Amino acid sequence: MSLRIGANLAEPALTASHARLAEEAGFDFVGAGEHVYRDERPGPTQIALSALATAAGATSRVGLLTSIVIAPLHHPVMLAKEAAIVDLASGGRLTIGLGVGGEFPGEFAALGIPLNQRGARTDETVEILRALWSGGPATHAGKLFSFKDVTLDPGPAQPGGPKIWIGGRTEAAMKRTARMGDGWLPYLYRPSQYARSVDTVKGLLARYGRRDDAFGWGLHLMTAVAGTREESVRLAAESLRAGYKYDGSYEELAERYVLLGPPDAAIASLLEFHKSGARDVLLSWMVPSDRISEQIESIGQNVIPHLKSV
Repeated sequence: MSLRIGANLAEPALTASHARLAEEAGFDFVGAGEHVYRDERPGPTQIALSALATAAGATSRVGLLTSIVIAPLHHPVMLAKEAAIVDLASGGRLTIGLGVGGEFPGEFAALGIPLNQRGARTDETVEILRALWSGGPATHAGKLFSFKDVTLDPGPAQPGGPKIWIGGRTEAAMKRTARMGDGWLPYLYRPSQYARSVDTVKGLLARYGRRDDAFGWGLHLMTAVAGTREESVRLAAESLRAGYKYDGSYEELAERYVLLGPPDAAIASLLEFHKSGARDVLLSWMVPSDRISEQIESIGQNVIPHLKSV
């Protein structure tokens, strides 16, 4: 099966221009994540569906992936409506990646949402999304949410709504994706870890009596590609230091989890992930914002053409 490459959109003011550039550079899809705010390591944040609505209007071909919607921060009825409109306006290009979040407890506190409800809210959200995207009046009576005879008009372009991929990297996330998801979207994985997760999810799918032939195998992959490996590590380490708390060496963290240059090394790493089971890889730029355009262009010119035969 082919390997599809996506470009992450992480600078709100540049969403439209970066989406257009990614489409012109030959990327297969664009993605966007979200946080309301970061109470540790403050920095710019966005809301995934807002970013992808902007990207949809700026492009005509590329797929749209939320990576990820933090499900428990949203009321599921409103999330279903917002996603339906983005899917309809884009001509059915949307895939919903969602997860439980929790790395920034302050945003949960700001919205009055208990951290210990993350899993339950996410599970119920998936049920509600599917019900509301079914086309007819939907009724739901759950532990956290309830409504009666709600119809979305208009609904999504895709029959039954966008595919739902589950994000995360834990055993609980794998179980959730096998029970409820249409795809798996982990992060901070090396190829060997990714391969083990694919085997685990496939085993869980079989246990739940589900087939894996139409299942999506995604990956959120931090990326810093430069002319030399040393420059790539430097760029990635600086970005990791600004965005994450870590007691060890940020350079070692970059070597472990970031797709690094030069381009031929990035190609080899992507092929290794493909061999491990990845089919949709979203590249998340670990470089200063003024170098993201350069990253998109470089990958488009020097990496993507060499993956077309995969």
